[in-house]
Amino acid sequence: MPRSVRITNNIRRLRFFADEMTQLDLAEQVGCSRQTIIALEAGKYTPSLELAFRIALVFGVPIGEVFECEANQNAPVDRDASARQTPSESGDRDVI
Repeated sequence: MPRSVRITNNIRRLRFFADEMTQLDLAEQVGCSRQTIIALEAGKYTPSLELAFRIALVFGVPIGEVFECEANQNAPVDRDASARQTPSESGDRDVI
């Protein structure tokens, strides 16, 4: 049976140690909306790989210090999770 994956992040902590960077400041630096940062910090949204790397670059840390992954063998896989996007990320990119 496939495993589900739970992704957690340290964005809020990293913002605090980056001179208490605001969610808006981070959003502007990585090219997304403040609402996307809010959703990420709340664990309600999983970023694209590109956005995850952009966030890590802003803080000057490896991606593994921003995001952590836990596998749960007992939970069902959420097959619709990859289709979820915030409004700020759904319009400008071509799908291949």
